[in-house]
Amino acid sequence: MTFVRRLAAFLSALLIFALAGCASTDNRASTGQYIDDTMITAKVKSALVADPELKATEIQVDTFKGTVQLSGFVAAPEHVQMAERLVRDIAGVKSVKNDIAIKR
Repeated sequence: MTFVRRLAAFLSALLIFALAGCASTDNRASTGQYIDDTMITAKVKSALVADPELKATEIQVDTFKGTVQLSGFVAAPEHVQMAERLVRDIAGVKSVKNDIAIKR
């Protein structure tokens, strides 16, 4: 019986460590959050590409725990706000950090 109890304790500890490895921290997203962020990024990029006024190839998109960061360059000041409005309307986006600059 001692062997069985040790094995059960070992497997329980292993399970706890495995689950802790999937948990999120301030600096790291959980597996589920990573997948969600990837989907949000794809939706944002699709929305930017679909807009005829924006040059989506010049706008970078990064997503972390639902916060979307936009960076890159656009030709006109109104394009900065246009890109942000597009992103805010996408499901799953919690906030937007807009670091897009205007080409001079």
